[in-house]
Amino acid sequence: MAGERTVHFHTHRHDDILTILRLADEFGFKVVLQHVSDGWAVADQIAASPQVLGASLILIDSPGGKLEAKDNQLATAGILEQAGVLTGFHTDDSITDSRLFNRMAALAVRAGMSRSGALYGLTMAGARMLGLEDRVGSLEPGKDADLVMLSGDPLSVYTLVQQTWVDGAKVFDRSDPQDRLYAEGGFGASHDQAQVLHGIVQGEHR
Repeated sequence: MAGERTVHFHTHRHDDILTILRLADEFGFKVVLQHVSDGWAVADQIAASPQVLGASLILIDSPGGKLEAKDNQLATAGILEQAGVLTGFHTDDSITDSRLFNRMAALAVRAGMSRSGALYGLTMAGARMLGLEDRVGSLEPGKDADLVMLSGDPLSVYTLVQQTWVDGAKVFDRSDPQDRLYAEGGFGASHDQAQVLHGIVQGEHR
């Protein structure tokens, strides 16, 4: 209530989205909407709220999940963008793996979001929603130097992360055999002490 924190509100249904908009307006706190499955249905109301700092989406192209997310649409990101809402993306490991982060933006473009808006949604939008835009989200002098180097178009499913840098230090390099194993060997491949169910072989768990 003192304005010292932003509420990141987990929501799917349109009526729940409208509820948090009313609460934020009544009590005067800032909010970032997370998931926003029904955001397409109430995009104008979200855009009209002075308390909403942005909306962060998970886009999936497979059925199932929660009943309250049954009306989730790939077009939501583009609809929110066109309404004037700061729109970004996030993942929920292991519901939607972080390796598919860029792919969500690509799905958003396929469903009507602008390419520039999608790239911004992968970078600066999230930084702004977290209040960290002076440190991360873009390559500028004085920022934290957190970045990835890609093999191609960020929105292509064929593009691979070649290197990852945090605070100006390289923490991942695909040319390093151990890092490559971590990237391509699947969950747990680089942790020989981890208990990981890899699959079923001849009726036995391995």
